[in-house]
Formats: sequence, C-alpha cells, structure tokens
Amino acid sequence: MSDTLFSDRNSDPLLFDDLPVEDPPASAIPLKQEDLQPTADGADAEAGETPIEPSRALAISDFVPPSNSPTERFIRLAYRLGVSGSTITAPFRKPAKPRLLATVESPLPGDRTAGVALRAGHFLVHGAKVPIAQMDFSSSSRMAPPFERVVHGFSWLRDLSTSAVREQCTETAETVCRAWLKANPDPGKGAAWEVEHAAHRLMAWLVHAPLILSGRDDAWRRGMLATMESTARWLDRNTGKAGDGLARAAGWCAIAAAGLLLPEGKPRRLFGEAGLIAALGDLVGEDGGVLSRSPLAQMDTIALLVDLRACYEAADRDMPQALGVMLELLVPPLLALRHGDGGLGSWQGGSATPAHHVAGLIDASRVRTRPLKDVKHWGYQRLAGGKTLVQFDAAPPPKPRHARWGCASTLAFEMSDGAHRLIVNCGGAALAGGQVPCRIEQGLRATAAHSTLVLDNANSTAVLLHGQLGKGAEKVELDRREMGSGAAAATRVEASHDGYAARFGLIHRRILMLRADGMELRGDDILVPESRKGKRGKIGYAIRFHLGAGVEARLAEDHCGAGLLLPDGNYWHFRIAGDDRGARVGLEDSLWVDGDGKPHATQQLVIEGLTSRGGGQFSWLFKKMG
Repeated sequence: MSDTLFSDRNSDPLLFDDLPVEDPPASAIPLKQEDLQPTADGADAEAGETPIEPSRALAISDFVPPSNSPTERFIRLAYRLGVSGSTITAPFRKPAKPRLLATVESPLPGDRTAGVALRAGHFLVHGAKVPIAQMDFSSSSRMAPPFERVVHGFSWLRDLSTSAVREQCTETAETVCRAWLKANPDPGKGAAWEVEHAAHRLMAWLVHAPLILSGRDDAWRRGMLATMESTARWLDRNTGKAGDGLARAAGWCAIAAAGLLLPEGKPRRLFGEAGLIAALGDLVGEDGGVLSRSPLAQMDTIALLVDLRACYEAADRDMPQALGVMLELLVPPLLALRHGDGGLGSWQGGSATPAHHVAGLIDASRVRTRPLKDVKHWGYQRLAGGKTLVQFDAAPPPKPRHARWGCASTLAFEMSDGAHRLIVNCGGAALAGGQVPCRIEQGLRATAAHSTLVLDNANSTAVLLHGQLGKGAEKVELDRREMGSGAAAATRVEASHDGYAARFGLIHRRILMLRADGMELRGDDILVPESRKGKRGKIGYAIRFHLGAGVEARLAEDHCGAGLLLPDGNYWHFRIAGDDRGARVGLEDSLWVDGDGKPHATQQLVIEGLTSRGGGQFSWLFKKMG
C-alpha cells in the first residue's frame, strides 16, 4: 500500500483512469500569483490580532468521586478481598438464585441493516458478510478485529433489536447465543475472554435480556442467567488486570450494571462504581477527550455510560453525579470533529462515521452543548468560517500505552464546504478486516495517508503493528489567534512538531489561516532547523492533500495549482507560491474509507520536490470561487 497509493513520487495509477478534464464554471476566476503571498515570520504582528480566550467548559477537576459512608467503604473493601455479595448482604440466608431485577430500555439505536442481515442468517460487519452457520464462535478462532468486537462482544444484539419487534428477533438471538455458548462453555483464553469483549458481552446480555430470555425453555433461561453471573464474577477478578484504559472502563461498567440488575448486588455495584470512576480518570484528558485521541473510542465511552445510566434508571436508582459529569465532559470534544455533513473526521484509525450514528449517540446522551473550539488536550483544533469547517491535528500522537489504532497524523487537517468534504485523511485503519483489507492497515495509519507534509517518505512517528506507535513527534507547540475584524477577520492557528528532528534535524511548522467568511484557507508549511547550524544537502519532501470522494480535480497548465469541483457545483482553486525551488503540484491516486467501512478510489494533490536540509517554506492557498 505504501508503495502505491501513498508513494511520494512516480506512482502508477492503479485505481482508475484520470478524470475527464472539464472547463471550470464561468464564475471560476483564475487566481493571480499576487493572491498568494508566503507568510513571513514577522507577519504575526498585524493590527487587530488578539489571542482567543478559552471557552468555559467542564474540566476534569469537576469530576469528583462520590463520598461513601464508612459502611459502604467497608462493604467495598470486603468485596474486593473476595467476600461474596450474598455473605455481605444476607449472611444468614441461602444465596439468591440468579434472576434479573429489572428490564432495561436503552436509548441507543442499532444498525437496522445489520439486524436485518442477522435475521436473514448473516453477520454483516462493515460491509463484509459471513453466514452465521459458517461462523466459528470459539475463542481460539482467527477473526478479523471488527468481527471479534461484534461476535464476542455481542453488539449484534443492539442491531437485532432495532431491526424488528421483539417477537420476530428472539429466535435469532437465542440461536446465536446457543451457538456461542456451545463453543465457549467456560471462561478461558483468547479473544472471547479479553476484558473488553467480555464486558461488552455482559452489558449486551443485561441491556437486551428480553431478546435472549423471552423463550419458553426454562432450562435455557436458568442457564443463561447463571452464565451472566459467572461472567460478572470473572470480570470482578480480571478487570483490574486489563492493560487498556477503555477495556478497564468497559469492565467496571459491566460490573456496576450487574450489581444493579442481579440479586444481592450492592457490594458489586459499589465495587464497580469505585473502579469505574478511577478508570475514567485515567482514560479521559483534562478537557474531556480520551487519551487515545480516537473518535471511535470517544463514542464507545459515551455509549457505555449511556447504557449504564439506563441500568440505573431501570433499577430506580440515581447514577453517581461524577459519572453524569463525565458524560457531559465527553460530548463537546466529539462535536468538534463533526463536519458540515454531520459525520466525523477520519482521525486515529476512525472513518467518516455517518451523521445519523453520531446524532443518535448525542441524542441518547441527553447532553446539549456546543463543540469545543480550542481543545488543548484532545488536540483537534476546529476552525469555522461561513460554510467552511477545518479540523487540525495540533497535538502529539497518543502515548503507546493509550494508542488503539495509532496514526502518525500530527499537523494533518481536514476541510469541508457545507455537506461536502474537500480535504480528508484516508482513515479506516480500525475497520480493517471488513471491506478494508488487513494488509493495508499500517499504510492507512502512515503520515502519507494524511493531509500533511512528509519528509523522505518517512513517518513523523513510527507506525508499529497492532495499532501501536513508536518514537517520533513528542512535542507540539500551538498558538491560536483571531486576526482583523469585519470582512478582513480570520482565524490563524500555528503549530509545530519535532517528529523529524531526530532523523533529519528539522522541525515542521504549519500555519493555517481561515477567513471568517470561509472563502479562503491559506497555509504555510515551514521546515526550521532544530539547531542554529542547519545540515547541508537536499532532502525530498511531499505535501499531500487527499481529496474527498466525488471531488473532480484538474491541474493548471503551469502545474502550480489545480481546480477542484465539488459534487454540488461549488468550485475551489488551489495554488502554490511560485519560487526558485521548483515545487510543482501533481495529481496521484488515493483512497478514502467511508463511515460504513467501504473504501473509495479518490485522488490527492501532491506538492513535491527537494528542499535544503537547512530549512524551507512552502505556501499554498485554497480559494472558493464565485
């Protein structure tokens, strides 16, 4: 993949023939060279330029664990030491038989298409279809990660419940449950007994219990309830050992839910609440963004808390205030990554999650707020002007202990005009195993798969196997300002990273400036020597702008610009500054993964050439015409 779609030079067109050349609309006036002036280092001091004040929002300091009475602290300690819940709550009575104390009504919607496919006898995961009868449910089977999450995590129960009324779904639900339990009769090793999958499985059983417990087979019902109890006990012992923060949060959520809905569960509930609050404190940053910086992980965390709140409501109990505050913290950063079409940007392995999925989650959260504009720890800057939205990755990549589908995307950006995406990242690494081949997963996480500068075809941060990241960008400096007023108003963001400092002795600085009316985005990519004495020689560079699906591109005759026609007829002109470095704009093949996990053949604009190892500056402009 890295040698074809993401190669720096001389890549052969493998996906489709060149787009037909069309004349631009009459309103598309060619840019003049004087329209594009490089941003000088001293240009920051223009009149009217003032720093942006951070918006007022909840912070992690507002997330305070509840105070427990001495009795509750003793109960929690005894349960943590292994004393059973029945011994603590009713020491002189026989343990209660497993049963459900309430029926949960989750507000989270499922995927109706996937649910209909289940009723027709197939698992449908990110567009890939596998017959249920041919599925190997055993924990030792080799499944692609997306199938592991769906099959062993039982998220398919939510999809099934959305597809039809309960009576039409119970037979399918019981059939798949029986097949899974036959293949996994006892706790063991493998994917099925990873803490995260076991936690999601127990939550699905508890929340969607009517689907799997409404049959007339009393033996099956008793066995299923016993399995819920044994899974909860397994999570009691193993959740604290999970190495991933989101996995621990999922485990503690399931433990708290089991404490609410299974008999004699108060000790387990107290135990789960304490563990969950501690896990969320380690998982979430100061401004509400998860430390993996993954929008998918952010959505998973919100969904866990929404389902847990539904369990509290079913049990007629109030959810701890700290968990409600955390839910309010998690939503605004996610909103900052919505484009004009309502879907999410493609960041840290995620894809362009469709608008209705995001809207359904936000509605279910009951949090009404605005997106954060200046998110320092979450790291994604949001610039808005007119109908134009820009998302800018202005933070270091996640630490190895937090990374899930870690990407070397520092200083990449995405841009949309209304409902259409103009500049994107390839995305989709987390969906590899569906319609996205697993063999290109690492390529989708590379710097070249993002709209940013690449030196010598090297990643700004090392991309390793299994979603992990190595050494690279560790320090990102950021400055955001509002400039001018009235018609001349603009938002200016400047950021730099040291990902290429160790190897090439250069710091990459990127400046983005979006006009308030959204008609113009100016950019500068600057290479600055790390030390006063720069190195001698030349080095290859490429600045990539991956185009959204449906964007038609036509190169200018002088190869210093291009015309970009959006599906709705809007026309943008792209231009670079002409100078003596011989920079030219080229058009290469690319790939973009949509929110349903389907890859699309697209194109990318590439500025490439050689630059001095002593530094350089490359200015470019996107201008909306007409």
